[in-house]
Amino acid sequence: MSRILITGGSSYLGRHFVPVAKLTHQVAYTYFQNDPLQDECGYQVDLRQETAVINLVRSWQPDTIIHLAGSNRGPDMGEVIRLGTSHITKAAQAIGARLIHFSTDSIFRGDKAPYDETAVPDPVNEYGFAKSDAERTVQTHPNYVIMRTSLIYSLQEMDHGTHWMCKALRAGQDITLFNNQIRNPVWVDTLISATLELVPHLYTGILNIAGSQSLTRAEFSLRMLDWWKIKERQTLYIAPSQNGLWPLDCQLDLRRAKSILNTTLLGVDDVLAQHSE
Repeated sequence: MSRILITGGSSYLGRHFVPVAKLTHQVAYTYFQNDPLQDECGYQVDLRQETAVINLVRSWQPDTIIHLAGSNRGPDMGEVIRLGTSHITKAAQAIGARLIHFSTDSIFRGDKAPYDETAVPDPVNEYGFAKSDAERTVQTHPNYVIMRTSLIYSLQEMDHGTHWMCKALRAGQDITLFNNQIRNPVWVDTLISATLELVPHLYTGILNIAGSQSLTRAEFSLRMLDWWKIKERQTLYIAPSQNGLWPLDCQLDLRRAKSILNTTLLGVDDVLAQHSE
């Protein structure tokens, strides 16, 4: 049973990840302020504090560090992503731990899809720039995997985007869903399975892991609203995004992941069909 340290255990993905990982591994996780899991294996750590990160990693001695922390929200976003990743990478190097780092399809401009693992980041916003910088940091560690993924959703807990839409629609606020932003939404169970499969794997480098089905943000959002039975749609509109703040087409080429992993990269419709029976 290997030892895994998960950063960002209190995040949306982390809350799903920690209980599953504990079934087959010894697990510790970090959280910043609030810990919804309330588990004895949780450690409150500010990843921007290098000494705190190094001390935790040296004392806990994980075989693998899974770096989930790095939200695209909040005024300190860039600092958390860049400094946090730097400190985690140094800590992994210090003890020779494997490092699995979560990145994003938002590191691309969105004009040259589909993007394979050789695609060079070309971001259009601060989140993309920060995550691109973090990738370069992780690549200084020889035993790393950078997982580039997409929109994450669960069928047991609303993702942040759907929760925001639901709240706004029920309050009668106008919501516009973009029909020209294309992504590969990924089911949280798929992402967890693929990541745990990579823990003992010999693969190193960048790997695209997302859902096999490409959907516009509008198509994906409507499917989520249907799943959660959100009926209030009088103030919902569908239109193209024109502000340039987010890339348009970030479809990922998943052929490499499909060739080396046993995990099936299910598309949204396949996941919904399986759970509607």
